[in-house]
Amino acid sequence: MPLQNGDFVLVDYVVRVKETNEIIDSTIESVAKKEKIIRKNGVYEPILVVLGEGWILKPVEEELLNLDVGQSRIIEVPPLKAFGERDSKKIKIISARELSKKGITPRVGERVELNNEVGIIRSVSGGRVTVDFNHPLAGKTLIYEITVLKKIQNIPDKVCEIVKRHIRTVDKNLVKIEHIEKTIKIELPESVRVIDGIEYAKRGIVKDIFKTMIDIDSVIFVETYRKS
Repeated sequence: MPLQNGDFVLVDYVVRVKETNEIIDSTIESVAKKEKIIRKNGVYEPILVVLGEGWILKPVEEELLNLDVGQSRIIEVPPLKAFGERDSKKIKIISARELSKKGITPRVGERVELNNEVGIIRSVSGGRVTVDFNHPLAGKTLIYEITVLKKIQNIPDKVCEIVKRHIRTVDKNLVKIEHIEKTIKIELPESVRVIDGIEYAKRGIVKDIFKTMIDIDSVIFVETYRKS
């Protein structure tokens, strides 16, 4: 039976740019390392997608609804349905002096953040710096090779995958989850309780639980400390 909106699924994928055949992302460790794709958290493994929640590009999500567990599909996503076409208005000339005032030494290829926009320095010449604020994948057609590995059925497993979505480095085997009527209790391993952004991650976990599991009305994070 094909998947449907609301289903929790784990997927593997490889994404490449059609125009260059360059692989730009993958959940598969062997592929990522071969292509020298570096992730900040160093985690390469299947990701959670809750269908209908927009956690993956819409054309890919729509195609997943035609698949079942174990099936694969190659999906072509044109620029307008991916990261948009390139916009010449997003390429701006900024004085090197202005950047210096912000503590930025302009170097070609570096990413900079200005006025809440992230851009890439394309050229530096005569005190003038060209910064491209287009998304790096703007104007590109993307090819997704995606496989549905598993459909998650029970609530504790769903919650565990949501935790993993927000704390990629956590060991799922060490996450303790208890489901009692309309309440979820989560105990995270000590190794992640003090990592940067953990409170932000918790808020994201709670938000996802409430949005995707309508029968749950409270989430409790439990911290247990044992005398050594």
